[in-house]
Amino acid sequence: MTTTEERMKILRMIEEGKITAEEGARLLAALDRVTDGQMQAPHTGRHARFMRVIVTDSITGQQKVGVNVPLGLVTFGLRFVPEGARQHVQSLQDAIDAGRTGRIIDIVDEHEGQRVEILIE
Repeated sequence: MTTTEERMKILRMIEEGKITAEEGARLLAALDRVTDGQMQAPHTGRHARFMRVIVTDSITGQQKVGVNVPLGLVTFGLRFVPEGARQHVQSLQDAIDAGRTGRIIDIVDEHEGQRVEILIE
């Protein structure tokens, strides 16, 4: 099985709920270390590897959601965002393409009382 086929299989398993996103991230990272059947050292460069989404209650300051998603999965998933929901997708895609890290999106929804932050790490 080629690396591309293996990646697609992992992504399908995440999509079908057979494994969690974190388990998929570990599997994808392991694939990154495999070249011609030999393990390489884990990636230690400064390239971003994950997108982090944090949702905080703006009144209490308590974190409601904190999830790390592998950038490969994010890039794959951005293709499926409906046109009506693409408000911030292009800025996120541009940041990924440019290799930016840090806070990319920071939105406060006063009506819902939530703050949503998207970071690339």
